[in-house]
Amino acid sequence: QVQLVESGGGLVQAGGSLRLSCAVSGRTFRPYAMGWFRQAPGKEREFVAAISWSASSIYYADSVKGRFTISRDNTEITVHLRMNSLKPEDTAVYYCAASWRQSNSRSSTSAYDYWGQGTQVTVSS
Repeated sequence: QVQLVESGGGLVQAGGSLRLSCAVSGRTFRPYAMGWFRQAPGKEREFVAAISWSASSIYYADSVKGRFTISRDNTEITVHLRMNSLKPEDTAVYYCAASWRQSNSRSSTSAYDYWGQGTQVTVSS
C-alpha cells in the first residue's frame, strides 16, 4: 500500500522559513513526478510546485516563484519544499502528491495518484 507522509509544518512569523518533506513508502519504482498543493480554509486546493523525478522539469505557482524551492532525494523517494520569505497568505494545509503516470498538467490535482494526509503551515503577521 502506497503511503505519503508529510512533515515539517508549523507556526512561523512572516518573513520566516520552513522546510516540508514528504516520504513515500510502498512502491519500489520511482514516480514520474511529485508535487505540493495547499488548501486554505474555505478555498479550493491549489497547486504550489511540482518536480519530475529526473528533475528535468520543475514547476511553480506564480504566487510562490522565487520564494519556494522544490527538490527530491534520489536515494529514496522523498521530496522537499523549502519555503522562504513566508507570508500570512501562505497559511494552509500543505499536501504532497505522487504520480506514476505521464501527464502534461502537473498543476492539476487529477495528474496525481496518491496523496499525503497534509501538514499545517501557519504564518503569523
